[in-house]
Amino acid sequence: MLVQREEQVTRLRTAFRSCEEQRRGQVALVTGAVGSGKTSLLESFGEWADTAGGRVLAAAGSRAERGLPFGVLGQLLHSARLDDEAAARLESLMRDVAAVPLPEPGGDAGDGSAADDRVWARLLHGLFTTLLDLADPGPLVLTIDDVHHADPTSLHCLLYVARRLRHAPIMVLLAEASALRPPHPLFRAELLSQPHFCRITLPPLTVEAIARLVDDDSGAARETAERCLDMTGGNPLLTRALIDERTPGDSDDEPTVDLAFGDTFDQAVLGCLYRHEPGVRRVARALAVLDRPAQTDLLGQLLDMVPEAAVPAVRILRTSGLVKNDRLRHPRILRSILADMCPEERRRMHRRAAEALHDHGAEPGVVAGHLVAAAWSDAAWTVPVLQDAAAHALASGRPDVAAACLRLVTDADADDARRGATTAMLVSARWQVSPLTVNGQLGQLLATTGPDGRPTAAALATVPYLLWQGRTEEAAELIDGCADDEDLPGAPGRLPVMRLLLALAHPDRLAAVRESSAAWGRTATAPTTGGLQLQALTVLGTALTPTGEHDAVTAAEQLLHRHHTDDGALPLLTAPLLALLWSGRADRVAVWSDLLLDRPAARYAPVWRAVLRALRAEAALRLGDLPGAEEHARAALEDLPAQAWGVAVAGPLATLITCATEAGRFAEADRWLAHPVPPGTFRTLLGLHYLTARARHHLALGRAHAATTDLRRCGELTRAWGVDVAGVVPWRLELARVQLGVGNKPHATQLLQEQLRVPHGVDDRTRGRTLRLLAGTAAPEHRRKLLSEAVHLLQASGDRLELVRALGDTGQTLQRAGDSARARLLVRRAYQLAQDCGASVLAQRLVRRDPGGDGPAYPAAVETPGMEDGLSEAERRVAALAAQGHTNRQISSKLFITVSTVEQHLTRVYRKLDVKRRTDLPARLVTHAEPLAEELQDAS
Repeated sequence: MLVQREEQVTRLRTAFRSCEEQRRGQVALVTGAVGSGKTSLLESFGEWADTAGGRVLAAAGSRAERGLPFGVLGQLLHSARLDDEAAARLESLMRDVAAVPLPEPGGDAGDGSAADDRVWARLLHGLFTTLLDLADPGPLVLTIDDVHHADPTSLHCLLYVARRLRHAPIMVLLAEASALRPPHPLFRAELLSQPHFCRITLPPLTVEAIARLVDDDSGAARETAERCLDMTGGNPLLTRALIDERTPGDSDDEPTVDLAFGDTFDQAVLGCLYRHEPGVRRVARALAVLDRPAQTDLLGQLLDMVPEAAVPAVRILRTSGLVKNDRLRHPRILRSILADMCPEERRRMHRRAAEALHDHGAEPGVVAGHLVAAAWSDAAWTVPVLQDAAAHALASGRPDVAAACLRLVTDADADDARRGATTAMLVSARWQVSPLTVNGQLGQLLATTGPDGRPTAAALATVPYLLWQGRTEEAAELIDGCADDEDLPGAPGRLPVMRLLLALAHPDRLAAVRESSAAWGRTATAPTTGGLQLQALTVLGTALTPTGEHDAVTAAEQLLHRHHTDDGALPLLTAPLLALLWSGRADRVAVWSDLLLDRPAARYAPVWRAVLRALRAEAALRLGDLPGAEEHARAALEDLPAQAWGVAVAGPLATLITCATEAGRFAEADRWLAHPVPPGTFRTLLGLHYLTARARHHLALGRAHAATTDLRRCGELTRAWGVDVAGVVPWRLELARVQLGVGNKPHATQLLQEQLRVPHGVDDRTRGRTLRLLAGTAAPEHRRKLLSEAVHLLQASGDRLELVRALGDTGQTLQRAGDSARARLLVRRAYQLAQDCGASVLAQRLVRRDPGGDGPAYPAAVETPGMEDGLSEAERRVAALAAQGHTNRQISSKLFITVSTVEQHLTRVYRKLDVKRRTDLPARLVTHAEPLAEELQDAS
């Protein structure tokens, strides 16, 4: 199907009718870029002319047959199916001419020899006479595709025919593509001067034309066409290939909007490229290697040609749709061209590109990219360029790029100090990608010392990696071996950072580092290069040893607000995230973690992406989202295998153990517990998380003694380290659960009361959990008050799982007090909330203990049409959406009801729930454990 070629077809048909009616010959030249549809136009017109009473002779030029005399003419005569006598006569004449020299078509006769002229005259006259005979019944159409590849002898004959068409019903239709330099310029000059000549140009396809090709009735055709035009420039060959790459399984009822790429498109790109001249292909490959807008002087230096010589090649590539704004139009086109180049050619061109870009003053990162692709660093100027590019890449959150640059530098000649600094950068970069790959370089850095025999700044840089592997003694020895002053050569302010990092990683040293809160505040604002790192670590230290003087939550939020958009700040921001988590703000950790995981830097640094996901998993666990916690923890271990985590593996493992235990999948929890952890794990704060998770699993299986052992060890460590903070490990609360399980209420009460008295160390979530357990040991007259406060605190903290337990306990208390209706309501809602949290075991336990009746009051698959708070099903749905902040119009759209109906429902909801305004709805609904998540899901 010809699309957007109606005007061109009309002009050709008009020329044919003129030839037929006026017995006057016509010459038409169809021009256009490679792939613009010239061949399709000629074939379509030829079929029409044949049915309209004409006779069509077709031929096509070929680059391989340019030297074959009468190659195109022979095709025309063959398609004419002449009688044997006429064919033999023309063949004899062509053989006679074969030995006669021929100038450029359109030029003068060979050497002026009269004999030669007579030989040519007999052939030309015989050919024209034969064509006139063929045109006698009706117009004769001669179509020659790719005439720019035609042999000179055939062109000489065609030009003779064209000069004599004034009174001959013969139409000559030629097609040619753009070229660097038109071949046979004399032929073209004389052809274009003929009075019966017309030129027809094929423009690129428009959006409307592409939309017709998409043939999409879904209303998305224009959007697809716009994207297609942006990728192909309207080149019909590329456009059709792109549209043909439909997703398998597409049907007419559900046409795809997305444009896929595959072999068909790749082949179309290369087909388009190889139909151009070699010079055009060279420029296209140079643009693919550069992958940036290239000026002609840069292309000229890269290709070792006169800069002006690249201009026509770029113009041709632009008209063919491959180039836009002096660079390849789309990354997919670029990859197709690069894939067609052999590795040796790519490396050679990358090397030349690096040299050319360096000479033109390009950024080090751009030049270094080509040096890495060429695997070349022999020139003297390459090492500084690679080092500058690596430093910038590290600061921009691209450790993969930095590592690639530094691998080329490490073998270069340099002094010990420069070599050590380079190796330290390489370790930093490679560690962020895979910690298992740096052991060799760590050994080299540890062995570097200064003239005074003390460790160098490069050696000190290994401390974080040693701590990650649990090699605490080596890290401590390295720090202790440094000079007492804080300004190491080349790394001012680095020593205090490493001391604090050591103390936070292994808190048995924390007391010695933090002599007073004022000292920490001063070091955090020190004007050194390590000041920002020191601030982040100080915020974490403040969260571990909270006082009334410093607000760790505010300081952490400020750091995150200030630096979350800095691509290179990802390692820095894990400290304030941990500070928020250990300060009881899991909700803020969830928000910030999701935001940071969407940053580009997280895609290129698997270590920090895994750490963020582990933090996100623990935050989800503390918010009662078991499926989310498990998903993020598993993803963390997929980003970074367990053996690469070092002592930090305790974090995601503890989360997965707890998730499996809460869900009743005890065998799975055992499998997570079977994963080995490094010996130094239990000297870290993450080791406390692991011990607590293991203790909860022991308790769930009835192993109270084992649980008690783990929790008492937690208590001993936290008190010895001076980090008795509930946000880290509320060990008293967990131990109280064990004591309640064995019936030792007095000891449990003592532990819970101690938990409430911990100074500056109890957040809302821990206080709510503690009050819930304390209510179980209190007298009936105090129990409801304690549970009410626990529900309020747990609701505020966002821990839905603990809220389920508090609501269930409240329901039991109400039942014992004779209030069966409210008791059944609370337990029913607690059941649904437990299901939403993924805690099916807890949900079934609530059903089994549901007060009143012989069977469960709230079967899992049944919903009651009316609720005891008076809200109907429709009112509950409207209230749930309103509580989430939806406007009345949005609610009406989601529930397919009128705005007036929404207003009427909300009026009744306000009256029944005794609220005055929309902003009061969330607290009221959550207090009654309204299953908002389910309501929203059903509504949508």
